[in-house]
Amino acid sequence: MGNEQTILHAARPLKQTFSEADANPHSRRSFLAPFAVLLLLLAAWAIRDTKLYEPGDDVGYYLGVIGGVMMLVLLLYSLRKHIGFMRNWGATKHWFRFHMTLGILGPSFILIHSKFHVGSINATVALSCMLLVAGSGIIGRVIYRKIHHGLYGRSATLQEVQTRLGIAENDVRSRFHFARDLLQRLKDFEVAATSPTQGFWHRILTFTTVGLRARWTYYSISRKMDRLFKSHAEKSGWDQATLERRMQRGRKLFRRHLDSVVDVARFTAYERLFSLWHVLHVPFVFMLVISGIAHVIAVHMY
Repeated sequence: MGNEQTILHAARPLKQTFSEADANPHSRRSFLAPFAVLLLLLAAWAIRDTKLYEPGDDVGYYLGVIGGVMMLVLLLYSLRKHIGFMRNWGATKHWFRFHMTLGILGPSFILIHSKFHVGSINATVALSCMLLVAGSGIIGRVIYRKIHHGLYGRSATLQEVQTRLGIAENDVRSRFHFARDLLQRLKDFEVAATSPTQGFWHRILTFTTVGLRARWTYYSISRKMDRLFKSHAEKSGWDQATLERRMQRGRKLFRRHLDSVVDVARFTAYERLFSLWHVLHVPFVFMLVISGIAHVIAVHMY
């Protein structure tokens, strides 16, 4: 009975496992806030050709000031990580939430300030840099979410990913102890999919093909797995109902383990992508700061 419960636990639907980490108020707010900002931008787009305000009048000017200040203040998140006395200023997850919020609101105010038009060269450069940084930030947010518990939580580990999937390698090996060839195929797939020595392009290839390879691995050995179960059933004295029940649950367990290997392989690829993204994002931010300062100076020199 205990063995069957283990297999049943491992065969839980994949969506159930992952939904638990994201079923929280922050996840709902992380959807509603951008949606509200999008509505605001659509409203601003609708009135872009009206005379309600201009980038150079008081309303337009202060919209730009608000957006610019937000873009500067969000840099405190980066400073906090590198300046010792700032590291104790609150929890990292709150700072990250603050950073993401200003990273959405700041560019939005700048776009509304510009009325979605650019005139001078310095304004064009500043707006282009801002959109580049904002786009990069959105990409980083997507990658970040793939390797953290929720959106603002701590970093997950490979072992935690497997645990969240509800399966451990030992469960599979204990269930298929009578099928050494099958276990070797499983091990070969694990090594090929999760090898830490893969280069960047190899990891990209793994990321895009590992799901298909997992399906092919399961398909190619499923018949052999059934034969092994039947042979083991004869030796163990199982009746037909027990055999069919354990074959079905065994197949689910095997698929479950392949799913965990796929998820771990993609997890490592996301970790690498996040590191590369960070290398690119920081120079973009410096470009934005320099172009923004140049734009402010140019505006006040007119």
